[in-house]
Amino acid sequence: MSLKPSSSSSTDGRAAAPRIVVFGSLNMDLVVRVPHAPAAGETLLGHSIADIPGGKGANQAVSCARQGGSVRMIGCVGDDAHGKALRDSLERDGIDTASLRTVAGEPTGTALILVEDSGQNRIVMIPGANARLEADEAALKQQVQGAAFLVAQFETPLDQVARAIAVAHEAGCKVLLNPSPVQAIAEPLWPKIDTLVVNEIEAQTLCGQSADSPEEAAHAGQALRAKGIARVVVTLGSRGAVAVDADGARHHPAPKVQAVDTTAAGDTFLGALAVALSEGQGFDEAVRLGIRAAALCIQQPGAQPSIPQRDAVLRSPMPPDWIKL
Repeated sequence: MSLKPSSSSSTDGRAAAPRIVVFGSLNMDLVVRVPHAPAAGETLLGHSIADIPGGKGANQAVSCARQGGSVRMIGCVGDDAHGKALRDSLERDGIDTASLRTVAGEPTGTALILVEDSGQNRIVMIPGANARLEADEAALKQQVQGAAFLVAQFETPLDQVARAIAVAHEAGCKVLLNPSPVQAIAEPLWPKIDTLVVNEIEAQTLCGQSADSPEEAAHAGQALRAKGIARVVVTLGSRGAVAVDADGARHHPAPKVQAVDTTAAGDTFLGALAVALSEGQGFDEAVRLGIRAAALCIQQPGAQPSIPQRDAVLRSPMPPDWIKL
């Protein structure tokens, strides 16, 4: 599959990278690898522990950047070693950190992640400086001008995420929302969202309908789209994803791979989807690219270290053909 170039070009004739603004969280992930999650009262001998840059906002920013986007990160870190490490990590991926604020007296956000031998993970997040993120309306309006998407999640204060979405919508910038960890979305906010990406649990929580199978995910996606959203993706892990838009619902299966660590799989999917849509790819092509990126991600350990580069995604096997639902 070849990617279409952006409609804008640089002065030397090359296609300009699509601009994407990410409003969200940054965490230092403390990753503990274990044979299985311990039961209550059980003491378990683990395999290893590592500090790995993460946070849904930062992960999605890195995924967008590695897929070819020109990315600005808006977020908060603490005035500590973890905060500096996260800032440096983003900058190594070419991400603009001018809007990344350092908050004195607050620790950088931290996620405690247990990764089982099966590849499944269990996560506890301590927000830290993420809880201090605020949407500066004047600055944000300027930052989203000309951007293809504002990307947001729910690991930062919900009222500030809502404000950021409203500002972006008013400025004519499309919003791509991943409402995770899931919380209720106020009714006036729904029509301001262009593209919604949810997993089975998030879809069910938001619409009250089960989304455990592709057919159920299609019905849930239609219910969510009826709230005023142009496009909905319900991700189904190893079963791929269901795409829902004005043309109906399609199930996109995933290639069969051996999962090592599913951390950041959803964030990787979202970044590839956002960049492909920004470049003018069709919705189904963008979803397929996201599935290919996520399939590569779960074969490697860690959050940001496992997020693949664009050339690796384009060399990866194509998933099976999609199925109309």
